[in-house]
Amino acid sequence: MKSKLLLALLTIAVAGSAVAQVKPEDAIKYRQSGYAFMGWNMGRIKTNVEGQYNKDEVIKAANAIQAIANSGMGALYLPGTDKGKGWEETRAKPEIWTDKEKMGKVATDFVREANEMAKVAATGDAAAVKMQLGKLGGTCKGCHDDFKVKK
Repeated sequence: MKSKLLLALLTIAVAGSAVAQVKPEDAIKYRQSGYAFMGWNMGRIKTNVEGQYNKDEVIKAANAIQAIANSGMGALYLPGTDKGKGWEETRAKPEIWTDKEKMGKVATDFVREANEMAKVAATGDAAAVKMQLGKLGGTCKGCHDDFKVKK
């Protein structure tokens, strides 16, 4: 048990130092890329529920969203990444750093709905997937409304 705990602490320390070494512009690129990839996968699911449903494609897309949602992207909101350019200028609002309670709730809600999307996708029930896509999309919209500068 002690060795597992020690290994876990060491892993966290190494991961934390790796994140700390990321240049601000790279952190912005990584998070922009993650969100863009999730958006593409949301579109894949939407296309399937609005057209000819392909269970395997929906599962792949849902699993990709789930993986990114659970990847710890919050660690990419490092000091110094509130302004600057990744692939484009960051549109993160200052509230991401100042309203930690609300940001934490939004992030938790998103992860919960992404995990549920993967479960629902595995059932192959197109109607249930469409309903869950709405819930997942609602968490995206909530974050965009509160924490992303509009173009």
